Amino acid sequence: MSLRVLLGYDGSPAATVAIEATSSLFPRCRIRIATTWAPAFADDRLRSRLWTGRGHLDEFIAAMEHEGEREACRIASTGVTLAEAAGCDAEPLAVRSLGGDGIRLAELADSLPADLVVVGARGLTGARAVLGSVSDMVVHYATRPVLVVPHPLLEAEQAALPAGPVVVGFDGSSGASRALTVAHRLLPERQLLRATVDDGQVPLEVPTSSVPDERVTRLHLRGHGTSARDTAAALADCARDADAALVVVGSRGRSAVREILVGSVAVATLHHTHRPVLVVPAVADGSATQSSWSQPAGASGVDDIAAGRSPEARGGAAG
Repeated sequence: MSLRVLLGYDGSPAATVAIEATSSLFPRCRIRIATTWAPAFADDRLRSRLWTGRGHLDEFIAAMEHEGEREACRIASTGVTLAEAAGCDAEPLAVRSLGGDGIRLAELADSLPADLVVVGARGLTGARAVLGSVSDMVVHYATRPVLVVPHPLLEAEQAALPAGPVVVGFDGSSGASRALTVAHRLLPERQLLRATVDDGQVPLEVPTSSVPDERVTRLHLRGHGTSARDTAAALADCARDADAALVVVGSRGRSAVREILVGSVAVATLHHTHRPVLVVPAVADGSATQSSWSQPAGASGVDDIAAGRSPEARGGAAG
């Protein structure tokens, strides 16, 4: 069965790069291009235009709902066009949200279900990296593996996507072993570079892995310190030197401190690595049992809007 990907798309350059990266990494995948939308009560210009000529509040609210959904469907359709041009099987999905788009995408991944969530990030690092962005929220709340694609990607970073090796951060924990297994399941033909960073702690016994030995190259990296950022920097350097396609990290480390905020190493890697980062949550399964996509509550396809069907006519929209 083809890999089922849920890709958050808002029409931005970062989201477009995420589509390009997904098609290079997983050329035979099926993508749902999801655009979230919310009632535009905060948009003064739209509110003023829609209120003109309408004498009833209900009519005004219905018009705002319709316009917001219509615009989301247009954006999602644009994403589908880009995905199909890149050779992927894609379909649009407009999803109503009342804010917290990252949380909504994480919920959507479970309800579809999806094997992988992909989001673009604007590549902010250091002090400019703001926790609470859509990509951060998806990573924090998703129970499925999440691929975060930074923007922009340099030419060499883009060129490594189709066939480059995969760097997997490994600290001897069960979460790291799970990340290694998921990386092999998603990219079975890639060479996996199992990178252990020397952070001054005593290594734990390595859990049994189902990944064939011939697919794994074991690396021991010397870190420049013991902080999460030092570990992330060592992984990023390894990915650059190996011309890797992406970096994979588990969202749980081997100590209680490292489990705060999804695992400090995972967050630091997201904010300090200039290549795509795959975050594998502790509960990641990556193997949904349903054989086809389902239509989640509060979601609509472009055909619904083109035909003029309202949320009520489709059975209601989730709030």
